[in-house]
Amino acid sequence: MTDTNRLTRLSKFLAVMLRHDPLRHGLSLDAQGYADLDQVWGQITGRFHGTYTYQDLLTVVDGDATGKKRYEISGRKIRALYGHSSVVIAYAACEPPESLYHGTTAKALPAILEQGLIRQNRQYVHLTSSRERALTTASRHRGEIVLLIIRAGAASRAGVTFYHPEAEHYLARAIPPEFIMAVSPDTPRETNS
Repeated sequence: MTDTNRLTRLSKFLAVMLRHDPLRHGLSLDAQGYADLDQVWGQITGRFHGTYTYQDLLTVVDGDATGKKRYEISGRKIRALYGHSSVVIAYAACEPPESLYHGTTAKALPAILEQGLIRQNRQYVHLTSSRERALTTASRHRGEIVLLIIRAGAASRAGVTFYHPEAEHYLARAIPPEFIMAVSPDTPRETNS
């Protein structure tokens, strides 16, 4: 197993513990979604019996090869980012850039253009300042992909609240359809101010 695959396996196990089923692993999450780091490490060592070092855990927390962070450590606690867990994770509001991106499929596009981007089973809609990251995310789905350009600056001025948990990642509760423009992934790049 390559090192990347090995760390992906650890990241997926963290997702199960911190997002999907903490109680099954003997973890309790506080009001901000944090679990005790020592308990999480104990679950990892108990399950994988020396396969991972503590540095492997820190590497996963630091982010994947594209720089996307899914977890964070604060003191002796760890949590999953972006509000996937059952605990509502709060972030400070921010002023977004004028344009952000979201990748999706052509199949989902009619509903998005009618209803806007909604969080569905997540706590937030995920957006990015990176066109490439949006396309990479969209390519994980089957079917033809579409790039959405979000007029985030205009949405913010109209009252949509944005959050900025990491460098290229932005969150919002929903994006109304009037702030969404769909383009082909091959459409020439716009400047993002």
